[in-house]
Amino acid sequence: MAVIDEIRLAGSATSERAARATLRAQIARLEREVSAVLIASYPRLDARPPIPSFAGPRLLSLGELERVRDALATRVAALGADAEAQQARQEIAGRELEAMLVDPPAHKWKRLTNADLGRPGCDTYHVRPRAGLLGMLMCWWVVKISGGCP
Repeated sequence: MAVIDEIRLAGSATSERAARATLRAQIARLEREVSAVLIASYPRLDARPPIPSFAGPRLLSLGELERVRDALATRVAALGADAEAQQARQEIAGRELEAMLVDPPAHKWKRLTNADLGRPGCDTYHVRPRAGLLGMLMCWWVVKISGGCP
């Protein structure tokens, strides 16, 4: 009888060890996906608060590991949606910049920054009259590119 109990305990310990290893591998993969999405976006997306703490270092139970995995999966989905929305806004801003450069009078006083376009740096593209009030009256609109960081 004692031999059978030891075999059952060994079998359950092996299955729990395998379950833990699988959950840890899934958590690691999801954390890599979160960091990949955050690194690929510019300007950086809000990293959102990390998974809630479990009151100090300790060995998590299977249920807690599953909750961490599920929270990470939700976070990956939310960050992916945010990244797609940001990319769509940047594509629209890029098309708008092209239109501003082609026809400045149609985009009077419009201003775009590199952050709007998804580019690094502090450049600003601003449609304004060439010679102040006279240029405004004569319709001499140009795109001024200023590249100074504050």
